[in-house]
Parts: sequence; C-alpha cells; structure tokens
Amino acid sequence: MHVFRPTLQQKQPIKNVVVLVLENRSFDHMLGWMKKSVNPSINGVTGKECNSVASPKSDTKPETTICFSDDAEYVDPDPGHSFEAVEQQVFGSALSASASEPKSIPSMSGFVEQALSMSENLSATVMKGFRPENVPIFASLVTEFAVFDRWFCSIPGPTQPNRLFVYSATSHGSTSHVKIQLAKGYPQKTIFDSLHENNLDFGIYFQNIPTTLFYRNLRKLKYVFKFHDYDLKFKRDARNGKLPSLSVIEPRYFDVVGFPANDDHPSHDVANGQKLVKEVYEAVRAGPQWNETLLVVTYDEHGGFYDHVPTPYVDVPSPDGNTGPEPYFFKFDRLGVRVPTIMVSPWIKKGTVITKPKGPFPNSEYEHSSIPATIKKIFNLSSNFLTHRDAWAGTFEQVFDQLTSPRTDCPEVLPDVTPLRKTEIDENRDVSEFQNEVVQLAAVLNGDHFLTGFRDDDVAKKMNVKEAHEYVRGAVSRFVRASKEAIKLGADESAIVDMRSSLTTRSSSIHH
Repeated sequence: MHVFRPTLQQKQPIKNVVVLVLENRSFDHMLGWMKKSVNPSINGVTGKECNSVASPKSDTKPETTICFSDDAEYVDPDPGHSFEAVEQQVFGSALSASASEPKSIPSMSGFVEQALSMSENLSATVMKGFRPENVPIFASLVTEFAVFDRWFCSIPGPTQPNRLFVYSATSHGSTSHVKIQLAKGYPQKTIFDSLHENNLDFGIYFQNIPTTLFYRNLRKLKYVFKFHDYDLKFKRDARNGKLPSLSVIEPRYFDVVGFPANDDHPSHDVANGQKLVKEVYEAVRAGPQWNETLLVVTYDEHGGFYDHVPTPYVDVPSPDGNTGPEPYFFKFDRLGVRVPTIMVSPWIKKGTVITKPKGPFPNSEYEHSSIPATIKKIFNLSSNFLTHRDAWAGTFEQVFDQLTSPRTDCPEVLPDVTPLRKTEIDENRDVSEFQNEVVQLAAVLNGDHFLTGFRDDDVAKKMNVKEAHEYVRGAVSRFVRASKEAIKLGADESAIVDMRSSLTTRSSSIHH
C-alpha cells in the first residue's frame, strides 16, 4: 500500500537559516554544568570526571589527578589544539592506557598531561567549566530551545580545517593551516555554491574579515554583493525581513578598545561572545521572519578544553579520499572533540535535548557537515552532496518537526551579561596563531603576499593586535571595492580580482 507523505518542502516551516560559529571551547567547558542546574537530561558533568598524569620518575611526587570543576573564568593563555595536541588529549599517553583500552580507542584521558607539556598553570584551566550564570545567554537558550549534546567537530584538530567543514564538508586534506593553499584559496565546492545554483540567496555578515574567503569560489566577482558589514546591515536586514535563505555571522576576531573580540577564542572574554549571541537572537526575534527562521550557534573546535565524551572513530567516512600530511597521514576517519551546539526557533519545543541523529546511516553523527547536509534538505536543493561526509552526517530537521504551529512564548529579550575579564584590553599584544592566519588571508586579498612569498617574516609577524585589526579591515574593504568596480566595468562574474600590493601600487587585475 502506498502511504502518501508530504514532501519536506510542503511541511517545512524554515525559510531562513542563520549560522554563527564561535571559537575554541568544548561542550563540557561551556555547557557541561547545565546538567546539574538547567536540564538533567543533558549529557554533562558531575565533577567526578578526572584526568591523571604520572609524575616524572620520582618517588617523592605522586600521580597528579585533576577533576573537572565549575570555576572557569577568563582564560589566558590559549590551551593547545593542534592535530598533535588533540591526539594526546583524546588518547592519553600510551603508558596510561590500560591493556583493555589500547591507544587507538579514545579515552579522553590526556588533557591534563597535554596542558602540562605547555605550562604548569594550564592543566587546571583545561579542567574547568563555566557555571550557567556566567554564560547566561546559553543558559536561557538551552532552557528555551534545543541543545545538541553529541555534536562533534569534524576533525581532531585546529580552527581552519574545522571551519572549512562547516560550509564544504571537507578541509581538502588540511589538518592544519596550509599557507600555500590559502594563497590559492581552497578549491572545493561549498553550500553557498549549491544555494546559488538553486537560485537561493545567502549573505555573510562579517565584523573584521569574512574567513569564508578561505574558499576560492567565494572570492569570485559574482559573490561580492553577498558580503555585508555586520554592524551596518544585520540588524537592519532582520528588522526589514530581508534576511536571505542562509545568513552567516562572522564574529570579531581582534580585541581592540571599543570593539572587543566576541569570537570566544582565548584570550578573549566569553562575555562578549554571549553579548553577540544575545544581539543576533534579539534582532531575529524582533523581525518579521522570526516564525520561519532557524538560528544555529556552534563552535569550530574544542580549543584544548576537556570533554568527557569519547570522539567517534569507527567507520567515519573520508570526505573525498584526501590524506593529511606527514607524519600522521590522517585519513579523516575519526571526528574531533564534542563542541557546544544550540539551535533556536519558535518551532522547537522548550528544553529539547538532541543526542543521536536518526540517520541517514546507523552510525551517523552530528558534526559540522550536518549543517550543509541539513541546508540541502531544508531547501530541497537539487545539487549533489558536497562530499561523502555531508552525505553521512546526521541531519537535524526533526528538531523543528515536533510542533504544528510556532510558539508564541519565546523570550523577546535575553538576560544582561556581566564581563568576566578584570583587566583592560591589551591592543599591543602579539597576534595569536589564528589571528596570524586571518592576517595572511588579508595579505592575499591585498596582494601583499607576493612580496613576502609567505616566508617566515610574513606580514603579521611585525604587527600587534591593533595594527593587525586595521590592516585586515583595510584589505577587505580594498578587495570588495575593487571587485565591485570590476563588475561595473563588465568583468566576467567568475573572475577573481587580483590585487596589486598596497605597499607598491593601487591597481588591480582580473584573473580566472
């Protein structure tokens, strides 16, 4: 007997998806303690989660054990989260793995040990989580909407490869930041391309620089009008009901006086990230598109902070057969550490906790590729999946399938946020590794990388945070302006503006 089922398109209430990816915090670190006071069904922490580290050969020093505590505060310096560091965090040392738990099975036992290898003070830092009242926006949203307590980053490694997965379901073989690849731009197809092919609109609302320009395709002239200054445009578009099918919000990545970083990357104050989420939520909530909007808030990766849930490592498909570089030759066959992921919509039941997906495969998991996979489903895109990974990743349309009409009791405003940092912003500090990568992207847009040839004396090495922030803003606005000018002059829309270095001349050329 044939049962008629309405297509997703007919019953699907979501017309706009808003995605905000913050930086470098684990689930337990940000949301783990919400199990105790917000919702006991969250797979969070009890305080009995511990990591031990054997002291160096010495009879006087016993083994050090640090258990997870609820006194996280402002974090500085930044814990380790390179591919190598994450391997140590997830598997522990070969010595500490018991016979029943070989090193190939994630024990989540090496966080303290890895932190100690960097600095003595860091080992306590990585074993702390925030009390819900210190992340009040997340506490409200978890109470009111949905939290995913089994959402993993796509690879056990740093920021850029994971950010690449969010919109393209692959990092094209990168397990770290590859300078040469950056200059060219990553070549893979993105969900932005799929939307464009299906005549759907997207917008990228950025504050310093759109890191989506790491994708080569997004540098093409045809997409230049998709980039918007967040401060000038996002609230206005939300208020006027003009948000596109997909809106990407990029946080501020540089901490300068008057414009504090709000990306949550240590050493930035997470209170500013909370304020950004509050601002985005309230703008969408007050706008005419609220009843057809889904807001997704997640984190690129765990940033070296402890999480107790073992990372999936069985039958995770490689996106595209690419292998990571030596010495690991990573096959992209296991996921990274669990990260906080919250979804907001009036179609979501209050206090929802989502754990495992319902497919498409028995072992599918929620990870960053779930975002393009679900966007494909929501908008019924005719384009193929981007890679094998988004074809495998769990989709989350059931989170807004439960209600027959949108809720009318969603809060219009969220709580106020108190700063956690006691010190002033230091604009003169050196740029972080992540900020250095962002400056390199700006140098490519500006044409300045041709001068340095990406040697070790690259552009960012000579800059402090304030100078880097100003350089990046200038580079982006030059690139956007030149691209718009090229369109006016009738250049081919699939071309990319090739800037001449700002340090020499102001002209630009077009190439395909």
